[in-house]
Amino acid sequence: MENKPIFDRKNVLVTGGAGFIGSHLCERLLKDSRVICVDNFITSSLSNIEHLLQEPNFEFINHDIIQPLDLENLPELERFKVRFQGVQEIYHLACPISKRHFDDFKIATVLTNSVGIKNVLDLAVKYRSKMLYASSSVLYGPRQPDKQYYSETDECHINHLTSRGAYDEGKRFSEAIMQTYADVYGLDVKIARIFRTYGPRMKIFDGNLIPDMILNALDNRDIVITGSEETRTSLAFVTDIVDGMVRLMSTPVDITLLNLGSDQELRLVSVAQKILEMTGSRSQIRFDLPFTHYVEAGMPDVTRARDILGWIPLVRLDDGLQKMIDFSKSHRNLVSF
Repeated sequence: MENKPIFDRKNVLVTGGAGFIGSHLCERLLKDSRVICVDNFITSSLSNIEHLLQEPNFEFINHDIIQPLDLENLPELERFKVRFQGVQEIYHLACPISKRHFDDFKIATVLTNSVGIKNVLDLAVKYRSKMLYASSSVLYGPRQPDKQYYSETDECHINHLTSRGAYDEGKRFSEAIMQTYADVYGLDVKIARIFRTYGPRMKIFDGNLIPDMILNALDNRDIVITGSEETRTSLAFVTDIVDGMVRLMSTPVDITLLNLGSDQELRLVSVAQKILEMTGSRSQIRFDLPFTHYVEAGMPDVTRARDILGWIPLVRLDDGLQKMIDFSKSHRNLVSF
C-alpha cells in the first residue's frame, strides 16, 4: 500500500478568491486548510479579502489565470511548502462577471473560460489535486412553460451566439474540459451548477437584483422589477452555497455534478415588499420590460445534493436580507456609479 505523507493542513488553491462567493469560500476553508487565493481584481475587490491578509494560513497572489501559474517559485508561498506538499484541492471560481459592464470584459471572460481553466487543470494534473468548478444554472437555458425544476440529467439549452456567449458557452466548455481531463488523466473533478445567490460582498451599483432593490429602497427610489407581478426566482444565501461546495469537494470520485441553490420559489414583488418593510422605505414598485437576452431562470432540483451531501439551504430569507441591508448601508458611500 502506498504511504502518503500526512500534513497538519491541506493546501487549497482558490481562483477568483477575492470575488463575492470566493471570499466567503476562503473564509470557510481557513478553518482547517492553508488557502492560496488567486485573483486579478478585474471584477472583484481587495476589500473582500482584506480582513484575511494577516491570517498565517492565507496568502493572496495577484495573478491573471489566463497566464500559467508556477506556485513553487513564488517566495510568498515558501511557508506552504508547495514543492514538497503540493496542492490537495483546487476550487476554480475565476471568471469575470459584471452585469452592468459585461461587454467590457468579453475577451477576458472567453479566455478565462478556455485558456484559464486549462491552466488550472494542468495544475490539478501536476499535483493530483481534487478540483471543483463553479459552473452556472445558465446552462439549463430559459425557463420553459411546462417545466419548473431542472435536474442534473436535463440537457443544456443555450444560444452560444448571443452577446453573452462568452459567459454562457464558456461555462459549458469549461464543464466539458473538466470531464475530458477526468477521463484522460483520472482526475477527481466536481462541478457545482450554482443558481441565483446573494449576500454581503455582492457588487453594488452593478445591476445585481438584490443590491439594486436594497439601494433603491434605502434612497426611496422606485424598485424596478423586470417582468410582471408574477415574475419568480429563487434565492440562496452565499454561506449556504459555500457549504454545499465544501461538501461536494469531499464526496467520492464517482460524484461529479450537482445543483446548488434554493428550491423555494419566490415572487420578486414579494421580495421587494419585504425589503421595503425592513428598510422603512417610501419607494414604489414598478415593472419594466425585459432587456435583450433576459432569461427567467428555472428552479433547481436539489434532490441529489440533499441525498448525497445531506445539504439544504439553512439561512432564512429575512436573515439573509438583513445581512444584505446592513452591508449595503455600510458600503453604498464607498463606491459610486
